[in-house]
Amino acid sequence: MAIWKRPISVEELTTIHVGTAPEFLGMEFLEVGDDYIIGRIPVDQRTRQPYGLLHGGVSVVLAETLGSCGAIYCCEPGFRTVGLDINANHLRGATQGWVTGITKPVHIGRSTHVWAIELRNDAGELTCVSRITMAVLAPR
Repeated sequence: MAIWKRPISVEELTTIHVGTAPEFLGMEFLEVGDDYIIGRIPVDQRTRQPYGLLHGGVSVVLAETLGSCGAIYCCEPGFRTVGLDINANHLRGATQGWVTGITKPVHIGRSTHVWAIELRNDAGELTCVSRITMAVLAPR
């Protein structure tokens, strides 16, 4: 059973990110399931740090984007969500290809959500694990 309370699709997620940091970094949304979202980001000149690795901050951009999208789309229309906290453990560097992330809810509450995000390289190896806590704001 789907957790989404608003219409959600790859096309919808792509459209709302036009002109934002995820678009400029080359992020792509790949799939929306009943309780997850998958997206990816390229490891290229836009996203690497000076040592040739995917910049840790870019991993966090991917994680935060996926988790934030999950939170807002499982709220009723009129509600808003804002990030309270995000953490990321960088486990393995990526130097080329794509890093793909999947987000799933850990907790969907009335006033907070917690979302877990796993990022993997093209070989399927875990590169980063992240968790974001979102505050749910009632309509004004």
